Amino acid sequence: MSEQQGPRGGAGGGGGQRRPFFRRRKTCPFSGPGAPKIDYKDVKLLSRFVSERGKIVPSRITAVSTKKQRELARAIKRARILSLLPFAVE
Repeated sequence: MSEQQGPRGGAGGGGGQRRPFFRRRKTCPFSGPGAPKIDYKDVKLLSRFVSERGKIVPSRITAVSTKKQRELARAIKRARILSLLPFAVE
């Protein structure tokens, strides 16, 4: 019992520290030149940001900026009310 446990349950010995994984920050698909406009009538574009269960995919996954995420959610909800998108998939 004199040996210390490491953070993953194994012996703490090892020595070599791993560098943290570097993930490049994704850019917003609605920012920049030539970016598509968010429109509630564009069902093909909106369906890219809705899961197969019919839920709006969060911005941390889609990399949409906060301002555009609010605009996107509003467009998806408007399209649902007009029956362009389903509320829930069966």
